[in-house]
Amino acid sequence: MISTYEPASKKIRHYSANACLLPICSLYGVAVTTVEGVGSTKTRVHPVQERLAKCHGSQCGFCTPGMVMSIYTLLRNHPEPTSEQMIAALAGNLCRCTGYRPILDACKTFCKESICCQRKANGKCCLDQEDDLFDKEEKVSTRLFSTDEFQPLDPTQELIFPPELMRMAENQPKRTLIFHGERMTWISPVSLDELLDLKAAHPKAPLVVGNTSVGPEMKFRGVFHPIVIAPARIPDLNVVKCTDDGLTLGAACSLSLVKDILTNAISEFPEEKTKVFCAILQQLRTLGGEQIRNVASLGGNIISRKSTSDLNPILAASNCMLNLASRGRKRQIPLSDIFAHGVGNNTIMPEEILVSVHIPHSRKGEYVSAFRQAPRRENALPITNAGMRVLFEEGTDIIKDLSIFYGGAASTTICAKQTCWTLIGRHWNEQMLDEACRLVLKEIALPDSASGEKVDYKKTLIVSFFYRFFLEVLQSLKTMDPCHYPGIPMEYRSVLQDFKTKMPQSIQIYQDIEPSQSLQDPVGRPVMHLSGIKHATGEAVYVDDLPSVDGELFLAVVTSTRAHAKIVSIDTSEALKAPGVFDIITAHDVPATNEFYYSNDPEIIFARNKVICVGQIVCAVVADSDVHVKQAAAKVKIEYEVLEPVILTIEEAVKHNSFFEPKRTLEQGNVDQAFETVDNITEGEIHIGGQEHFYMETQSVLAVPKGEDKEMDVYVSTQHPAIIQEMVAATLGVPANRIMCHVKRVGGAFGGKLMKAGLLASVAAVAANKTNRAVRLILSRGDDMLITGGRHPFIGKYKVGFMNDGRIRAVDAKYYINGGCTPDESVLVAEVSLLKMDNAYKIPNLRCWAYVCKTNLPSNTAFRGFGFPQAALVTETWITEVADKTGLPPEKIREINMYKENEQTHFKQKLDPQNLIRCWNECMEKSAYHSRKTAVNEFNEQNYWKKKGIAIVPMKFPFGLGTRYLSQAAALIHIYTDGSVLLTHGGIEMGQGIHTKMIQVASRELNIPMSYIHFCETSTSTVPNACASAGSAGTDVNGMAVKDACQTLLKRLQPIINKNPNGTWNDWIKEAFEQSVSLSATGYFRGYNENMDWEKGEGQPFTYFLYGAACSEVEINCLTGDHKNLRTDIVMDVGCSINPAVDIGQIEGAFVQGIGLYTMEELKYSPEGVLCTRGPDQYKIPAVCDIPEQFSVSLLPSSQNPYAIYASKGIGEAGLFLGCSVFFALRDAVTSVRNERGLKNTFALNSPLTSEQIRAGCADDFTEMMTNDESASSTPRAVSV
Repeated sequence: MISTYEPASKKIRHYSANACLLPICSLYGVAVTTVEGVGSTKTRVHPVQERLAKCHGSQCGFCTPGMVMSIYTLLRNHPEPTSEQMIAALAGNLCRCTGYRPILDACKTFCKESICCQRKANGKCCLDQEDDLFDKEEKVSTRLFSTDEFQPLDPTQELIFPPELMRMAENQPKRTLIFHGERMTWISPVSLDELLDLKAAHPKAPLVVGNTSVGPEMKFRGVFHPIVIAPARIPDLNVVKCTDDGLTLGAACSLSLVKDILTNAISEFPEEKTKVFCAILQQLRTLGGEQIRNVASLGGNIISRKSTSDLNPILAASNCMLNLASRGRKRQIPLSDIFAHGVGNNTIMPEEILVSVHIPHSRKGEYVSAFRQAPRRENALPITNAGMRVLFEEGTDIIKDLSIFYGGAASTTICAKQTCWTLIGRHWNEQMLDEACRLVLKEIALPDSASGEKVDYKKTLIVSFFYRFFLEVLQSLKTMDPCHYPGIPMEYRSVLQDFKTKMPQSIQIYQDIEPSQSLQDPVGRPVMHLSGIKHATGEAVYVDDLPSVDGELFLAVVTSTRAHAKIVSIDTSEALKAPGVFDIITAHDVPATNEFYYSNDPEIIFARNKVICVGQIVCAVVADSDVHVKQAAAKVKIEYEVLEPVILTIEEAVKHNSFFEPKRTLEQGNVDQAFETVDNITEGEIHIGGQEHFYMETQSVLAVPKGEDKEMDVYVSTQHPAIIQEMVAATLGVPANRIMCHVKRVGGAFGGKLMKAGLLASVAAVAANKTNRAVRLILSRGDDMLITGGRHPFIGKYKVGFMNDGRIRAVDAKYYINGGCTPDESVLVAEVSLLKMDNAYKIPNLRCWAYVCKTNLPSNTAFRGFGFPQAALVTETWITEVADKTGLPPEKIREINMYKENEQTHFKQKLDPQNLIRCWNECMEKSAYHSRKTAVNEFNEQNYWKKKGIAIVPMKFPFGLGTRYLSQAAALIHIYTDGSVLLTHGGIEMGQGIHTKMIQVASRELNIPMSYIHFCETSTSTVPNACASAGSAGTDVNGMAVKDACQTLLKRLQPIINKNPNGTWNDWIKEAFEQSVSLSATGYFRGYNENMDWEKGEGQPFTYFLYGAACSEVEINCLTGDHKNLRTDIVMDVGCSINPAVDIGQIEGAFVQGIGLYTMEELKYSPEGVLCTRGPDQYKIPAVCDIPEQFSVSLLPSSQNPYAIYASKGIGEAGLFLGCSVFFALRDAVTSVRNERGLKNTFALNSPLTSEQIRAGCADDFTEMMTNDESASSTPRAVSV
């Protein structure tokens, strides 16, 4: 939080900002508050921190300090915020674990109005449908936290603004500030004249206010500015003035300030004067997040002339004026002039600066609107945006003046000049509309490389936006003169309202514990994550928080820029001369193993003679600082000789017969015969894009050589310390007992910190070994996304035979998965997709194949769900297709084909689907599916440009790792003589609350309070050979081991307890020590007896099954392809939950990750195999605006699981697939559009189902214009892998 003091008004202003964008030099005279300053466990935990933790709003904890600061800053400005303010404050924060619901629960406790509607007669909330939904016997609970234990928020207890800064601001005359750095100079002048002199002397020096444009350029494009001028302290650039004909705003005003000024102006002036203000405000609401708007300046947004600016089109269309100044000269020009000739425009001279912007009042008979469509509704750059204004001859609908500007279409904002001139004098009617669309498409020719692709989509949006403007103006004309102007039909009106983000309502239902359970037994209670408070105070330590070791070096990797090439030479001479560089590490420095053969093809640490993907590590630089090492790495020059073929896509791999062996197949029944006896056959294919893990903490390693016996401590963010130990030891050629691998906690992993973490740890270890110094390797987000793979892209091809009544008799399916350049876990993923492909359905005759393609992309790897989310989406796709073909509703087809009684799966494992059917029925009932389906149909009949869709999807998720040794586990427990207990086990805490659950288990077993038990870290020196924390199995297997260790200890203590049954725990422990009873024990679990015989195609690869069902409802905008998630109801069978708060958090978090996979997250590669989406800027994960407005999760009551600890079930992954209920709800909405428009042909929807696909599916006159437009077909700039 940044706090500034304004001496003139004596006001203190607080605002949140992104640390990475704030130049330290800009902070002169301001107070900075970080999460540590808000509160800590040593002083006092602030209510924001306490509530976030106690409402379970922190899982891995890596995003929590950012959440705390956003909420804290809002509360400093508004101690009782509205829910709208709260939602807006979090729009710029991302979380990958929680799915946001618990974070918002914590926020709601600060909001002044109750979020609950209390609509029912008895004053109960409409979501509390407990009375109707449950049998009276089952005691259920809907409270995961208790508000009575929260300390109140007391604004008088906050930190004050430092008085010395206040005195400085009031007494010191303002003076020019100059800061000199190693390579650059920062000058901050105080008067306009001084600024103009500086600009004359340094015409190339950029003016920096918010650093939102120059900062990213320097970081990502390596742009270097020797001199930077910071004009933010100059009064002339901060002016706010009301004039007769509008507002004049200084160029250095932040966008947040502009937003507040416009909001005030709108409330003060008559409506007809504020139409321009309203349109600008409309764009400001979604521009960036609050953290960006707080620093970004109005002038910067205009002058950078970015094509993606949401403000420029509307400012230009509204005839805003720019006030420019240079030495001895002032002039005023229309803002639209700076876009007149594209990017090369030089209207503004290098020595001129923009002082202020004049925004005019609107006039009578003038209408102004702004539009945008982005990959995500908030905090995302637009795909296309527009600003439009029309002025009519007085009292008529004859166009007197028209201006239309678009952004996102060319290299900068462009104006449809010809179109506007041609249309002057026309009436505002359908005829004008037709002509306008034709003219605009002709005039705005999109360049082939319009941001890589989406050309057709952008063109569709260009005309759809104009049509939307056309409707808005017609409606406004009607309001002005209802006699003359009919307005627009009722069913068109809803499209005039954009989707808004509202504070979601949510309910969580779980089974209460038995009344007989002892009060101190924590199992089954919603216990807070034990690190929750530390996450919220920033005290939780991750790898990069470890204090620096003496002489420590920083490592940066140098990666391949070619997808398949021979390395001709590596020139490191320039890099070695760079300041601070210590050494350069290549494959020659690896003492032993550089290639790991876990199968026929190796996993490689450093590329030796050739590279096989872009992003492969070729060498590494070590230097004395993070800054120096990055500068040096950019100077390493590698020469390549391109090799053929370069294989990127699945289709290319099939063509070149490039696969990883073995190919797998499963078959049951007689498929070919069944196809001859069915009534109908449908065939198709679906493409499912990959997914980036986007864990909040990027890959991180700290390797510390101990100096003797070749020992090394490796601190690493991983799910699998044992494999790190094994790989590092093999790389260095030392026994594993010399490598100690430590993991305290991991900031999110989701499958992405297994093999890749091992390779990166080996890179750091080789460097540490060569330099004999500690080496720290923390990947930047861009490098992390470039180097590490993600979820496997998938193509599913299917042929399905079914009867007219909807029974599916035969399925023949082939899955092709894009494995990338090395095997990693890809074959295993392929096997799992075959074993789990049936989802919830009994298919009597089934044949399925899986092929893993070997391509020149970074190797794809494990990702939550492990093949199931892709394979099951293919299955649900053909289920829905059968529904289309038979004319039956999809839920009927699902019911008819669902597993009904004790049966066998297609690999001959027994299965009791009773809980599957219970979840399905309960989800049907809780979601009121049938009545809502009717309501959706009614809505769709009454609305032409907006449609709703609803879908319900069942799930069977088999639990198991396929072989026994993969699920063994061990634990170690020490009891100290003061009675305190130290527990450790082989599981890794990555947000899923495993340590909390293990302490719950130990507390129950030893019958002592949780507060007696401490967990320190997971380490290979305490628990050896532990399996990876993966496949939802962490709690299952480690829980058994902890229980085993506790029982061993209790057995030893039993004689002492029997002698003194009324003694305390401490008495017994003291006595045990005095009797020389060992107070330390290991616990062990052999693993589940699982096996699979691929030759025979049968086995018992799984131990038990989880079941679930989800119903989701969405609304789409057929003109833009935008959609909103309205409601989701999930019912999940998790056995008896050990910790319902943690389990529900896992379900919700996985579900929202699934929404990302199936509807938003799009990876794009260039034809050369370079990943283009390398950061949050281009790759959009779900944000607060994407979660359902009503979100309910219920755990199926009275479900038992005899196989796992305390009858629980492993819940980590299963929920992700349920995100596809949103995919099928969207499909349902698109289907209803197509039916209404008489489009009977089947249509394929691929995943992710983005706004682009939705818009293309809603075919209409505007999409028709694309198909008739010859110029549309151009070379694609992005490859679908």
